[in-house]
Amino acid sequence: MLKQRIITAAWLAPLVLVGLFGLEGGAFALFTALIVLLGTWEWTNLAGITQTVQRAQSVAVVAVLMLIMWLMGAATAIWPLWLAAAGWLLNLFWVARYPAAGEQWQASVRRLAMGLWVLLPCWVGFNVLRESGMAWLLFVLLLVWCADIGAYFVGRAWGKRKLAPHVSPGKSWEGVYGGLATTALLAIVFAVGLSLDMAGSLTLILVTAIVTLTSVLGDLLESMLKRHRNIKDSSQLLPGHGGVLDRIDSLTAAIPLFALFYLEVLVPVLAQGQAL
Repeated sequence: MLKQRIITAAWLAPLVLVGLFGLEGGAFALFTALIVLLGTWEWTNLAGITQTVQRAQSVAVVAVLMLIMWLMGAATAIWPLWLAAAGWLLNLFWVARYPAAGEQWQASVRRLAMGLWVLLPCWVGFNVLRESGMAWLLFVLLLVWCADIGAYFVGRAWGKRKLAPHVSPGKSWEGVYGGLATTALLAIVFAVGLSLDMAGSLTLILVTAIVTLTSVLGDLLESMLKRHRNIKDSSQLLPGHGGVLDRIDSLTAAIPLFALFYLEVLVPVLAQGQAL
């Protein structure tokens, strides 16, 4: 298993890095759309759709929606990000109330609808951040990775209080605190590297904390859906790593929310700092 994980990572990591940071404009939108569409295929299974034709139809619908959004200029619009923010508040309620509130989302059509506000805004968020340049896209990717690393090591060493025992028994509050500490350090490093003023630095740290917590929710949401379906991985598309959703579950929450904060909070604060 370890050998297979290494082999998969050896070809996957360079491909993803080239796609995310070597492409721009329409090519970048297409690359990220392919990732999201692969995630959509896996989401149909999480939604309880098992027939190949029906799953393919669902993916086709999302692809058409992406094309329409691109042609309308909505691939970098702010309203899908607000949709994501509202959707993730609802997801938080369902995760926190699992399994008691399960009847509210367990119907296949509702899980498919859930996928729309999870996956489409993630694609939009990717485009928004790439359009801003590479720095902030790199930041949010590092944020998610640092949050995972901090949570893993702190949780293993000191984790006692369960975060969501009915959803993911292995996660602890101590792990969350470890992730917050790690991403706060990342935010400080970026603030120094970008020469942000005090207001900009504090804003970045606060936004980082909120997005870090949201990234944990993204992981928990997929865990909840997999638990309901009684499956371990979203698919076997990436040998040794599970499926695409298993790799981007935290990003589906973090990317659109950070893009929203970037447009609505960081840009105005940083612009004010430069004006001064």
